[in-house]
Amino acid sequence: MQELKKSVLVSLWFMFLTFPIMVVRVVEKSVVLRWENLAWIGIGSFVLSFVWRWALRRKEMGRAASREGANNPGLMAQLAGANPALVRAGSALLLVAFAVIPWLVTTYQTNILISFMLYVILGLGLNVIVGIAGLLFLGHAAFYAIGAYSYALLNQYFGLGFWVALPVGGIVASLAGVALAFPVLRLRGDYLAIVTLGFGEIVRLVLENWSSLTGGPSGVSNIPRPGLMNMELSVAGANIYIYYIVFVLAVITIVAVSRLKDSRIGRALQALREDEIACEAMGIDRVGVKLMAFGLGTAWAGFAGVVFAAKTTFINPASFTFFESAIILSIVVLGGMGSNLGVIMGSAFLVLLPEYMRAFSEYRMILFAAAMVLMMVFRPEGLIPATGRRYEVNDPELAASGEGR
Repeated sequence: MQELKKSVLVSLWFMFLTFPIMVVRVVEKSVVLRWENLAWIGIGSFVLSFVWRWALRRKEMGRAASREGANNPGLMAQLAGANPALVRAGSALLLVAFAVIPWLVTTYQTNILISFMLYVILGLGLNVIVGIAGLLFLGHAAFYAIGAYSYALLNQYFGLGFWVALPVGGIVASLAGVALAFPVLRLRGDYLAIVTLGFGEIVRLVLENWSSLTGGPSGVSNIPRPGLMNMELSVAGANIYIYYIVFVLAVITIVAVSRLKDSRIGRALQALREDEIACEAMGIDRVGVKLMAFGLGTAWAGFAGVVFAAKTTFINPASFTFFESAIILSIVVLGGMGSNLGVIMGSAFLVLLPEYMRAFSEYRMILFAAAMVLMMVFRPEGLIPATGRRYEVNDPELAASGEGR
């Protein structure tokens, strides 16, 4: 009953606040009162308030249940302990499905899937810096732009093709990431975020104002698509070819980042994330690990930038604003920091859903903001949070004391 009273008070308060905007309307020197709008606001705010309070109660009950039944494995633990043969079979089926999709759908659908896989690559690259190393990074779009402009300018001034520019773009972006890491080695948290945000804006402004080299706001056009053994490809054929290039690059990225996470370097990055002082006290080179995190994470942005330039055949600074960095960071946070599967799910949520829900295009940013708020309140660890490995020690004394796990 108490919850109902609170929801009624919330609805009355919202009705009072929105009355001048949603109810009163002046038409040709006469005032029209739209009482139906007030009724909808009252009903909607009452329902949302009641559901919000119910969800918060369920959240608290779930926390209490998890504390009481800590020995019961959760969803991710069950997935981690699933039959490896089933996991491999499911992965193989997904690979086969993605391999045949471009022959079954339209060019428009293929373009959407290319964008989705590009954001998967960008998200996994940023996941190395933010999710695994724990460094707050807000300038990822700058390295995306460096990769794209590397291909565009190398082709324009030196005639280099896509396959030569692809590794060069990744290397140039990686070197830029290492160069940025040197002056920010001592920065953490918000200060690091501000510096990386500033670097992203510096790169965009340089691209926009250095017109003699980059074309300025007009950008670079007529960027050639990747060739296939000197064959003349139609627009649809070139799209499918780029799809397979991005698909292979996305698979390589997923495998590489997964192996990196469980490698010695990945352990050092995770130690840096947990406690930087303890990490250094244990003999880990803090400087080297940070440089490696920046270099590895930004290299994937460079590769994605080269592919993006080849796909669109036109780039300009407007494609690499802070909003791009925010979207990529949102993919990592929404999916689950440190979780590769979470990044893929976050990319699907933020890239595929808006395309397939264009009927709600006017409310896209409202829905996006609401989804982020709900995630931060009810699932702050992300859609699919990262899970740590469990190690069993075959020592009866440790096992009896509970310290063997």
